Order: sequence, then C-alpha cells, then structure tokens
Amino acid sequence: MRRPVWVLHVFVVGLALHNFVMAELWAAGVRGNTLQVISAWKEALLLFALVLVLRARGSLRFTPTLVDWLALAFGAVVVVYALIPQHVLDGNATHHGVLLATRDYLVPVGAYFLGRGLALRTGELRALGRTIVATAAGLAAFGLIDVYAIPLSWWRRSGVPNWYLHQLGFNYGTGLSHLPQNFVYNAGDGNVYRRLVSTFLSPLATSYVLVIALLVCAAWWVSRRPKGRALAAWLGSVVLIFAGLLWTHSRASYLALALGLVVFALVRGTTRDRVALVAAAVATVAIGAVFVDGYTHFGPKTSFTAAELKEQIQHAHQPGAGTAGNGFNDASTASHWQSLRDGVRTVVHHPQGFGPGNASSTAVRTGVPIKAGESTYTQLGADLGLIGALVFVAWALTLTWRSLFCVAWVGASLVAMLALGLQTDLIGVPWLAYVLFALAGTSQPDLWRGRPPAS
Repeated sequence: MRRPVWVLHVFVVGLALHNFVMAELWAAGVRGNTLQVISAWKEALLLFALVLVLRARGSLRFTPTLVDWLALAFGAVVVVYALIPQHVLDGNATHHGVLLATRDYLVPVGAYFLGRGLALRTGELRALGRTIVATAAGLAAFGLIDVYAIPLSWWRRSGVPNWYLHQLGFNYGTGLSHLPQNFVYNAGDGNVYRRLVSTFLSPLATSYVLVIALLVCAAWWVSRRPKGRALAAWLGSVVLIFAGLLWTHSRASYLALALGLVVFALVRGTTRDRVALVAAAVATVAIGAVFVDGYTHFGPKTSFTAAELKEQIQHAHQPGAGTAGNGFNDASTASHWQSLRDGVRTVVHHPQGFGPGNASSTAVRTGVPIKAGESTYTQLGADLGLIGALVFVAWALTLTWRSLFCVAWVGASLVAMLALGLQTDLIGVPWLAYVLFALAGTSQPDLWRGRPPAS
C-alpha cells in the first residue's frame, strides 16, 4: 500500500480554507452538530492517515530517538492531566473545555508521528513546498483583493460573525459586530484601516503561513538557483506573498521572518547565499517598519457603524485602555508583554497547573476564568503545569535543532514560529499544528541518512 503523502497536501490547502468554508456553510444553514461533524474533517483525516501509514509500513520501522520519546512524554502528560478531576488542581474547565484543549495538545503529537511514518523523499518534500507556496500566493492574492474591493459591511453580513459566536463560542462583542477586533487596525484617532485576513479570517494566522512560504522560497533560491521562467515564477511568488505579509500588519511576523532567514543563513548555502539571506532579513525589518509607520497614509480605510463606534468609545474610556500607534512600541506590544508577564507569574505561583481548558482560547470559548492567555508557553504551564510546559519546550527545541541540519527551511520555520509563541497561541492555529509538526516529523536525521539534505 502506498504512503498517503497526499494527506499533507490536503492539510496545507484545506486548513487554509477551513474557517472561510465553515463560516459560509453556517450562512447557508448548516449549523450545530452537523457543522461540528463537518468541521472535524481534519481530526478524522489525521487518524485515517495514521492508520494508512501503519498499514503501509507494517509498523513505524525507525529506532525511537530522543525527539520521539519527548513527543510521547508530552502526549502522556496531556492524557494524565486530562484525567485528573478539575477540583484537584483548582481548575474551572468544563468537560467540553477539557476535551477541546486535550485535542489541541495531542494534534501536534499525532501530526509529528504522521510525518515520521511518511518519511518524505526529497522530491515529495519539494512538491509539498510548492503546494505551500501556491497556497500562500492564493491567500495573499485573495486577501489583497479583499481589503480594497470587498467592503467590511459584507463581512458583517456574512456567516463569519455567527460562525465565531454561535458555533465556536467566541463572543467578540459588538465592537466590530461580533467580528474579531484584529480584523481591522484601529489607529485610535477615529480612523480604522483594513488588515489582510484572507480565508483564515485572521491576520495573524495568515501571516504565519506567509512567513513559512517565504522561507520555502528562500530554500528554493539557495538549492535550485531558478532561471528563466522559473525565476519569474519565484520572483512573482515572493513579491505577492511578501506584500500579503505586509498587509496583515503583523509586526511580530515581520520579525519572525527576519529571524528565520538569519537562522537559515547560518546552516545552509554558500557565503554569498548567507550574505543575501541576512540582507533579506535586514530589508524585511526595515520595510516592515516603514510600512507600519506609513500605513495610515495609504492603508485601505474603513469605518465603524454607529453601534460599533458607541462601544469602541466606551471601551476606550475604561481603565487601562492604551493608545494605538504605528510603531513597533505601542499599546498592543505593551499588552502582549503584560500578558506574558502575568502568565509567567501564574505558572510560578501555581506550578502544578489547573488542567486542560483553563487557558487561552479554550477558556474563552467555554466561558471560564482565563488563567493565562496569548503565550503558548504560559498557556501550557497553566493547563499542564510547569512539567508539561518544560516537556513541550524540550521537545520543540530538540525537534528544531535536529530539523535544521536536514531540512533547513523546516527548522527555520520552527524557529520563527516558536519565537512567535512567546506572544501568541501557536497550538491553537490548526495549520501549524497539523502541517508544521508533520513537516518536522519527516525532517529528522535518522530518516535522511544517505540522502542529500533538502534545503
């Protein structure tokens, strides 16, 4: 039986379209349990693929490495914590919240072992890279058209607000008609500007995929030296995807891309390649800074409705409300760091954790007090205790180190995403949980002995 490599291509494209398709199904009248079952296609496909891999290989015929044992240890911690009654850990999570969080934490483990079992060959990995770049180009193109040609009022009337509110349980309030607040950039002076959200319905999740696609393009340049039509395709892809990344207005993602390029330069390519990659990293930061600073002069402008404006004004006068700004050092950045500090304090004072479902988006969805938010690491510490967070960090760092010297762009992508994890919930982004961890699984050294490294 052939290995189901096609599953990874389905994840790359399908997870990029998932939120948009689900929202439109909600608008078409497919709701409740029916939509819940449909939206579980990704978990069902992952389990199906793991079964196919086991059947195709008879068993996972590789000698377990430290990375494998750490993955299993993290999965074991998740299962144990899920079985501990909430009152024992002073947690407040509902049964639904425990199930949601447990699923989210186990998906990267399952995706990693899927990648291990598939053991992609160089050609298969490059084909998957092309799918990632093509998907990212599509995301960028749709997003750029959207911010200039599709009014915000269309999104207000679409299935998106109700998909988030009634199906997922995210109550974003009427400040943007139940759309996520980061759908737009609020300059704080009465002016509102669109951000590229694309089919992810999120500027942040979209930006993460665009960063990884640009690292694939860097690998494409270093390993293939495209010429002629291939060079035109490469250049067009880079320009389109980078433009999309800029319009997400995600400053942390600009910095993550620069970090990924520098790391890539350290482990791959000739001296000339390294100089070019570092120069690209510097240019990314410089262009990003200029773009953010000037966004209010050329960004696609929109406006709040009267009802939205009323809540925005009310929210702005609440204690602790900050002032928006165009630079890298504004109220949003301060809020991220404050959240990180608060989360660290929570984990230090309650190192045993509260159990799955007490942190981040899962707590928001299920209406329980949020013990820690935003940062992947403080979220893990709040849900799985200090031991769970440390095991995950050990797994992620070992996984990254080993990937860097076999498939450099995968390792560089892990570095970029793990850095972003300081201020955002990476595990809660399905595309990363399924695709990136599967790529990491197939990029381990023992699977690449005797093969040329795939940059």
